[in-house]
Amino acid sequence: MLKVTLKKFAFVSTLALTCAATSVHAQDDRDPWEGFNRAMFTFNDTLDRAAIKPITKGYQFVTPELAQTGVNNFFENLRDVRTLFNNVLQGKVDNAFQDFARITFNTTFGLAGLIDVASPMGIPKHNEDFGQTLGYWGVNSGPYLVLPLFGPSTVRDTAGMFPDFYLDPVKYVDDRATRNSLMALRLVDTRSQLLKAERIVSGDRYIFIRDAYLQRREFLVRDGQVDVQFDETNF
Repeated sequence: MLKVTLKKFAFVSTLALTCAATSVHAQDDRDPWEGFNRAMFTFNDTLDRAAIKPITKGYQFVTPELAQTGVNNFFENLRDVRTLFNNVLQGKVDNAFQDFARITFNTTFGLAGLIDVASPMGIPKHNEDFGQTLGYWGVNSGPYLVLPLFGPSTVRDTAGMFPDFYLDPVKYVDDRATRNSLMALRLVDTRSQLLKAERIVSGDRYIFIRDAYLQRREFLVRDGQVDVQFDETNF
């Protein structure tokens, strides 16, 4: 057996893909509700293929790449608000100050976040949510759970969605039409970021996505310090 500490998510993803290919049911103990989850996965996948994916491809076709980048930057800037509060809850003071700096510079000099001016300035971007905060303080992830419309999750991450909902600036937009439009645009933007990534999905799509999700969440909760054990004979 070998024990390695991976620093980059790319390495973790590669290992997850290998594990999915060599041992399909390696994580069944983390997925006791597989029957329900597969049904929800099929529902979500059918909805995606029928509506969300075609709309997203249409959005990419008619929207200039520069504009798509601006839209993504805008929503990433809003997401930094959630990250800021969760870094505070985790006691990561330095990261929280960096999040505050990113929001300040991108919102002002970056035209409401359309331009990411913070990254070229050397201010790192973080990714935190309340599910990660719970994991940071020792709360177990619980069973894997596929949510209708929302997709892959765990019991812990599902509970974390509720506090994060109140940290979403879009929620506080007074005009309902504008608020709903922003939510729809964010959905399309999020889906557009996954179009290229889904090309590597192979075999049992449910198992592949489940294992990749659980591996990524562990990576995020542990801030990249993931201990992975594997048998040398598989390599």
